Amino acid sequence: MNRLLIAAVMILCCAAAGAQNYPSKIIRVINPAAPGGNSDIVFRLLAPKMGEILGQQLVLDYRPGAGGVIGADITAKSPPDGYTLAIVAASFMFNPALIKKLPYDSVNDFTPLGLVVDIPAAMAVHPSLPAHNLREFIALARTRPGQIFFSSAGPGTLGHLAGELLNTQAKIKLVHVPYRGVAPATVDLIAGHVQMTIASIPVVIEHVRGGKLRMIAQCGEARSASLPDVPTMQQAGVPGFIVNSGFSLLGPAGMPRPIVEKLNSALVKALHDQGVRKELIERGADPVGNTPEQHAAVIKAEIEKWQRVARQAGIASE
Repeated sequence: MNRLLIAAVMILCCAAAGAQNYPSKIIRVINPAAPGGNSDIVFRLLAPKMGEILGQQLVLDYRPGAGGVIGADITAKSPPDGYTLAIVAASFMFNPALIKKLPYDSVNDFTPLGLVVDIPAAMAVHPSLPAHNLREFIALARTRPGQIFFSSAGPGTLGHLAGELLNTQAKIKLVHVPYRGVAPATVDLIAGHVQMTIASIPVVIEHVRGGKLRMIAQCGEARSASLPDVPTMQQAGVPGFIVNSGFSLLGPAGMPRPIVEKLNSALVKALHDQGVRKELIERGADPVGNTPEQHAAVIKAEIEKWQRVARQAGIASE
């Protein structure tokens, strides 16, 4: 046996031993957003149970900025030993369409570990708008091209891209009004300065319940467990319209398969815990916990979808 072969065998044996003993220390989870957001809430509900299953604590490391790019870049450049992970939002899938030169490859520089939760978006309108369902809204918009305004948390955000997707798929012309954050975008919708928004369910649900907004449809693939009586956009008349703002668990590329399987198993088990599920559903988040392979397919499909939407709307990176 030559020296190179002996060295390769020793490396494989060491890697296997490391994976078998994993985790032996605290696991850092990068959060590319500021404290207090949805990712923070989701992680804090999930982390204690995952830590209990793994036998090690998971702690958040906040690295906000650049639409999540800073935190994702730190994750991509970390050692693939399972001790640096990230919980990323839907912006991770939007950014390849909107940012010309990302410092990483969104597909090849990461290890998908599982989709944590699906937080479907919802389409909500001001009550003064004479449309009580999606078909009525589309019919109205076709008679008023360029006269119905929709708000978003800013250019390139979920609400912006979702509105452009609706323009394309429903063959209408809504006008985008960007704000500096979801709060002012929602406040102006409630005040009637704009007529519509597409935002994550937790953002609008209490205003809908209070009669300040009217929910037309939700935007997930299936009805949310938190809103079983509200139809999806597909059920209401726009086939293929799916917009989610869920959160994913990722690691750097090249993580050993045994570590990937341990993390995915802990994630799935934690999401099946009845207490965790109940808390997440009450906040408008549907627990998922798919396989790494399914997660990889979702990431690839979402990136391709939003690149197509951005090109059609004329907002794609060049």
